[in-house]
Amino acid sequence: MTGNDTAATSVSRPQIRVEQVTKSYDGRVVVDVDDLVLGDRPIEGLIGPNGAGKTTLMRMIVHAVPLDHGRITLRSADAPELVLSNMATERIAQYGVVKSNQLITDFDRLTILDSLLFAVTEAGYERPYRIFSEQAVFERHREEITRRLDYLGFGEPTAFAMSAGQKKLLDILRCLILKPKFLLLDEPTAGLPDEVTEKVMGALTELAASGTSVVIVAHDLNVIWKLCDEVVFMAEGKVLLRGDPQSIREHRTIVEKYLGEGHV
Repeated sequence: MTGNDTAATSVSRPQIRVEQVTKSYDGRVVVDVDDLVLGDRPIEGLIGPNGAGKTTLMRMIVHAVPLDHGRITLRSADAPELVLSNMATERIAQYGVVKSNQLITDFDRLTILDSLLFAVTEAGYERPYRIFSEQAVFERHREEITRRLDYLGFGEPTAFAMSAGQKKLLDILRCLILKPKFLLLDEPTAGLPDEVTEKVMGALTELAASGTSVVIVAHDLNVIWKLCDEVVFMAEGKVLLRGDPQSIREHRTIVEKYLGEGHV
């Protein structure tokens, strides 16, 4: 039994259920999911060819893309069921469902520290007259921010994230320090060097062990095979297969049509 398997049996995990969900653009169906539950295992991977609908589905979960039809709900042991597909994106984040950005996104005029503080500042502090409360916000999150920055190798927190890699890491950091109930990651390690990728995977394993459900979309299948407890395979908007990484890697049709022999 792996560490992630242990977590799966000892922690009650939040789950997202996608029911009868569809999305079309210009008459072309890009997502058509009948019934999919995410969060059964600590870390799940969502893979498939380009155009499979993976990113669109992730954006539909946080309602950044409206549904044409269907229902998406969040279920957890400590709260009533929430219909995410009826909520605004910012409200979904308040309930602990957080998604990273697929494309590199950063606030160019904010320092590394200010960018992180911006992520964790409660709504009550987002008022002009609370501008001098920044230190109080920092003190509440100092230990977590410092630990994460040190672990991922950031230098001076009052500097700016300059490289694409630093901006990608900063986006992941903003997600981690929010301590979400359910974390959706879209290409989190794209463009990162191997040693940094390993650190990111370690941080995600730690987060999942604490009870967070994690779903990752990644074209870097080595990350999927190493990190995920279960893998969902999509193509042409549909879920075609679900199983442990080994069974997905060995499925002949998927290997031949989508993955290539190098991933067996």
